Amino acid sequence: MAGYKVGYFVGSLSSTSINRVLSKALIRLAPDDLEFTEIPIGDLPLYSQDYDEDYPPEATALKDAIAASDAVLFVTPEYNRSIPGALKNAIDWASRPWGQNSFDHIPAAVIGASIGAIGTAVAQQSLRAVLSFCNARQMTAPEAYIHFTPEVFSSDGEVLVEDTAAFLRDYMAEFRDYIERVLTVLPRPA
Repeated sequence: MAGYKVGYFVGSLSSTSINRVLSKALIRLAPDDLEFTEIPIGDLPLYSQDYDEDYPPEATALKDAIAASDAVLFVTPEYNRSIPGALKNAIDWASRPWGQNSFDHIPAAVIGASIGAIGTAVAQQSLRAVLSFCNARQMTAPEAYIHFTPEVFSSDGEVLVEDTAAFLRDYMAEFRDYIERVLTVLPRPA
């Protein structure tokens, strides 16, 4: 069985982010042949086309991290019915300069947690629209809108409710299979 490198984005910059906890849970429950590396977004300056001729080191590191990944996973909160500005900024950096889009044909999955009942559904739709424009190959099912409570998730990412653990385990297994299917048809550049 082949192994795959998954770069993951946590959309929140908060050190106490429930989506960071969710990312830990997903990594725990993922198939063993997936290797995860967080792609940090907190140190990026705000994107401007003025940088296109001379990318700053933080943006170059972002693009390099995506290039080193076989797939990407977005774990994002919902801010004002959309995605956090820091995550959108990272996507803008990675998709530029024009013609050098790091997300072109990359297998991608979207998930998020919220204390609210709809669990980031609107943010995920917003993110999916952006990723569609970036030509990412998105896993469209299963969808995963996670209602986060301390009774379900410990702070270190352990899932305390077996039904939730089983759902997330199945989600990550489906993502692994999806990565394999996409890369069979659209291999990543070496």
